[in-house]
Amino acid sequence: MNFLTFFTATCFLLAMPGPTNTLLATSGAGIGISRSLHLLAAELFGYLAAIALLRLALGPVVSGIPLAAVVLRVAVSVYILGLAVMLWRVNARELRGGAVVTFRQVLITTLLNPKAIVFAFLLLPLQAGPFELLPWLGMIALQIVAAGAAWIAFGATLGRGARRLGHPEIITRTGAVTLVAVTGLIWFQSFLSA
Repeated sequence: MNFLTFFTATCFLLAMPGPTNTLLATSGAGIGISRSLHLLAAELFGYLAAIALLRLALGPVVSGIPLAAVVLRVAVSVYILGLAVMLWRVNARELRGGAVVTFRQVLITTLLNPKAIVFAFLLLPLQAGPFELLPWLGMIALQIVAAGAAWIAFGATLGRGARRLGHPEIITRTGAVTLVAVTGLIWFQSFLSA
């Protein structure tokens, strides 16, 4: 894959709604852009760590033991559904009180994000060594930060609208429903590829 194709595919992948983007948008909607920016570090570290782990350790295990992929999918689904329940239960008073999305939640969600698998095994050159991957990883890092900031800004815009309507709980409830939908898509896609 050439660099332009890689850049375009990565842009589209990072722009798609998913668990991490949902949390970033929810935070932007709940507490605003400036107070949510620290979550970009969690997203960046989560993706880069997940890619490294997948390439070095989990890739050989998952490809060699099909049951490992199912167990991993179940673990990711349970975590994402737990986040959805947590977001659904947040009330308007808690939203006014501060952050409903934590650094840790974004980090763990990103570590478990299925997009990392696409980066690790489909978009990055499979035969490339660690040093050969540095320019590719640098490009991914820039795109992760840019896309994450866009999701936070998008959430902040939606949050202002929800507060003007007098229903700030729409923010977290929409995030919860989106997380459930993402989990459903993960399983639907798994059944299609099986």
